[in-house]
Amino acid sequence: MCGIVGSWTLEPWSDHRRDALERGMELIHHRGPDGRGQWIDEGSGVAMGHTRLSIIGLDAGTQPIATPDSQLVMTVNGELYDYKEHRARLACEGVRFSTKSDSEIALHLYQRRGLDFVEDLRGEFAIAIHDVARDRMVFVRDRFGVKPLYLHLGERNIAWGSEVKAVLAQPGVPRALSKQAALNQLMHTMVPGTTSFEGVEQVLPGHIVVVERRNGRFEVSRHQYWDFEFPEADGFDEDQPAEHWVEAVREELIDAVRVRLEADVPVGCYLSGGIDSCSMLGLATPQQQSPVKAYTIAFDHADFDESKIAREMAESVGADQEVLYLGADDLYGRSYVRTLWHAERTFYNTLGVAKWHMSRRVRESGYKVVVTGEGSDELFSGYPFLKRDHFLHGGDDQQARQLSEVNQVFKGSILAETQASHPAWDDLCGFTPSWIQPWILTQDYARGLFADDVLAELENYDPVAAIAEQIDPDKVRGRHPLDRAQYTWSKTMLEGQILTWGGDRVDMGNSMESRPAFLDHHVAELARRIPPRYRIHEGTEKWVLREAMKGVLPNVLYTREKFAFMAPPSHTDQKKRQAVEDLVARHMSPDHITEAGLFDVDRVAGFLQDWRTETDGARATRNDIVVNHLLGLHLLHELFVTNEGAAPPLP
Repeated sequence: MCGIVGSWTLEPWSDHRRDALERGMELIHHRGPDGRGQWIDEGSGVAMGHTRLSIIGLDAGTQPIATPDSQLVMTVNGELYDYKEHRARLACEGVRFSTKSDSEIALHLYQRRGLDFVEDLRGEFAIAIHDVARDRMVFVRDRFGVKPLYLHLGERNIAWGSEVKAVLAQPGVPRALSKQAALNQLMHTMVPGTTSFEGVEQVLPGHIVVVERRNGRFEVSRHQYWDFEFPEADGFDEDQPAEHWVEAVREELIDAVRVRLEADVPVGCYLSGGIDSCSMLGLATPQQQSPVKAYTIAFDHADFDESKIAREMAESVGADQEVLYLGADDLYGRSYVRTLWHAERTFYNTLGVAKWHMSRRVRESGYKVVVTGEGSDELFSGYPFLKRDHFLHGGDDQQARQLSEVNQVFKGSILAETQASHPAWDDLCGFTPSWIQPWILTQDYARGLFADDVLAELENYDPVAAIAEQIDPDKVRGRHPLDRAQYTWSKTMLEGQILTWGGDRVDMGNSMESRPAFLDHHVAELARRIPPRYRIHEGTEKWVLREAMKGVLPNVLYTREKFAFMAPPSHTDQKKRQAVEDLVARHMSPDHITEAGLFDVDRVAGFLQDWRTETDGARATRNDIVVNHLLGLHLLHELFVTNEGAAPPLP
């Protein structure tokens, strides 16, 4: 696990580019504090840098890695599993390895198979390859986007990096917030492939971007090599009994956890009170054959705290559990600002701040790696909004009403309190998925907070339609309603939220690698073939997973309904509310708002007054979300535009 950064110019070489590479590496030092390397070809104009977090091949894994003739040069961020098997096969073909790392297999596979090499890779990865003979750069991102990879594609300069801050440090990259992205962030849902910043994009999950120099200019091509695609509604194998799917899920998960325990350092587990992380701990414990170190977050509000159930799970398998208790002082202040600097986009809830604290504690306790439960809800239909669409559009209105009644705590956040629709989504899916409805409602009034000149620029921009336009309709139409909801969520919020400010960015902010075993593509390829009636069975979400993991889960977990992991919103107690007020006063004064140039001072003041006095629970939750995004946008301007990416103080 590491950080990568680089640039390629068509201009004459300047040592300023070397300095910019060093600056980019310094800005992502947290991703790789164990070593640094760079490769610079002044003649071709290519500069590549790498910061290393040593997990496999501790003393012999320096990057960039090159072939003996230097015709291929590569940097990798991530983990490639089953690498020993690949190394053995490649050795039989005469390959001699220069490192002991897992990453090197990618270089030799590319040398033999070209762009098809990615089909042999299993794991979480972002890869940059300079192919000298073909005069091209190749950028690859893993199938679900667990590892980040950002690009600036200019006419004369391109730049790339594991984090936007490293890209912004490269020559020719503008340093400005995107107004369209600001509107999308205010409604909480980003357009796939976009970032908070003008001129910086993401390599989409499961994609390869190739940049070639031809006739003195850059030419860009994009290739999708994998997708989380469901069969058509009548294409499921309904002849297999339930036991077939249960056993298949169990076997694939055992193997996915097995490969993620491979490391030259100890591996622990994140442990919430949900089925997902508890399943990971339950499978890791017998494979490690020693007590697994498990890390749990406890919140100071009973409605959001799952630590009691997590403790029961830890005791049942004999795990060495550590519980981190977090309150207002931990979730706001400097911790909030530092987390946003790592995230490089706004967040609706301080869950990301809580996870930043957790990864910090993991690192302090001597661990660099944990196995996590992210992705389970996407694969096995765990979220309440997926159940809602399954019931509503499958003809079970009574189940949909009951679901709404038992999920009151999430009204105004992940569940809309009233129905919302949008023609672009109705056309795409046949209905507007429940997961985007709360954010449509948010956009309806949050848009009015912008300054007049910004509103004029955004007049013809529809942020809800922009998201729908990035979804391939051929992957949605003709599918079961549950699969339409599941696919669209996975193509947007999984990568844009859960795996960024809820995953890689806050974990790697403390030089700590998380490994989401559910997102192993072997598990995913099985999960997408499971008939919907076994994912949600007789009203129970993730039924097939529950049955597969029944033997390792305490009964309270086996029978418990899905509870989305989130931190208590600020309106739930006065201390949190005051902590947000302090951040608003410090970073959203009228002068700060004017300098950032996005919002109208008086409109924001009026909204903040409504936020302070709102008593309805759902509206108060939604107002908390908008305040978090407003704060985040002003902090992004302060951190990355005004202060040019300099790291804020640690708490």
